[in-house]
Amino acid sequence: MGLLPSGFWGAVDSFVGWASDLGLPGLAILSFTEAFIQPVPPEALTLPMYIAEQGNPVMIFLIWLVVTLSSVAGAMVGWWLGKALGRPFADRFIKQKHIARLDRLIIRYGYAGIFIAAISPIPYKVLAWIAGMGEMDYRRFIIAGIWGRGLRFGIQALVIGIWGNELLSAMKNPLIWIGFCIISIIVVFPAKRWWDSLLDEEE
Repeated sequence: MGLLPSGFWGAVDSFVGWASDLGLPGLAILSFTEAFIQPVPPEALTLPMYIAEQGNPVMIFLIWLVVTLSSVAGAMVGWWLGKALGRPFADRFIKQKHIARLDRLIIRYGYAGIFIAAISPIPYKVLAWIAGMGEMDYRRFIIAGIWGRGLRFGIQALVIGIWGNELLSAMKNPLIWIGFCIISIIVVFPAKRWWDSLLDEEE
């Protein structure tokens, strides 16, 4: 945090608050810009919006639609920037370890790598830049992004917006917490090893 400019987090809070006041248009702006340039994830707005609209399937669907389409649209801009500005520009602003990992992600998995990045916490904006630098097929890039982002935000919509109250009630059961912790351990450690393997020298 000490490497960030003074007032950075205050500016982030102001931006999120401004976007929140705008409702769905604000969500679209935040999601669109996050996919190619700024660091605030869409969840800063989607999660509280899903909670606020619990039991309202029409609004839950609209939130999901807006965040999915605007995020993919932002990634399209990131793809274009990667193609137009190239690797020398990316090398100045993106950590080499991120570039190396995501380069290898695309080499190993192709368009499935785009889907993986779109659905996971992997920096989607960086992958969009790298896909553009490598001139990955634009149409397939968009389709993979729609599937990945749609599934990521759709799971949130179901878990929080549709089943939120039921899950909160279920979480009062200690057995649910134990099961959640076990599943997390089973998933997180293999995922961490796989993520680290993307920096290996060997293909």
